[in-house]
Amino acid sequence: MKKWDNFCRALANLKEGAKLEEPYSVVELTGIVCLFTICFEQAWKLMKEVLENHGRFDQKTGSPRAIIKMAYQCGMIDQCEDWLDLLESRNILAHTYTEKQALYVIGMVKSSYVALFDELKAELEKNWL
Repeated sequence: MKKWDNFCRALANLKEGAKLEEPYSVVELTGIVCLFTICFEQAWKLMKEVLENHGRFDQKTGSPRAIIKMAYQCGMIDQCEDWLDLLESRNILAHTYTEKQALYVIGMVKSSYVALFDELKAELEKNWL
């Protein structure tokens, strides 16, 4: 499945970026933020496709928020609020990017976001694919 492969590659790349330590160069800072954004995009689009394949979501369009909530209702993810926080981080970076916000998101990537992506990957491998 192409979306699965894209998500797995994006997650592997994000994990490489998360290994970097402060102080970050401008390129490193921007790179980690971009890797996070790409991984999030791949994650929610994968969730949508898998839910559709299992007959759980039949809308041709769906916002990331709607997909996250449906994934939670179907047991694909356990922490809906954490995923909604992840979405909020993506939205903040997309609309009002500042270095302070980027550093906050990188801290969250390291402390919890990678773990959320890993949990999604494990759940999909075990029960959905």
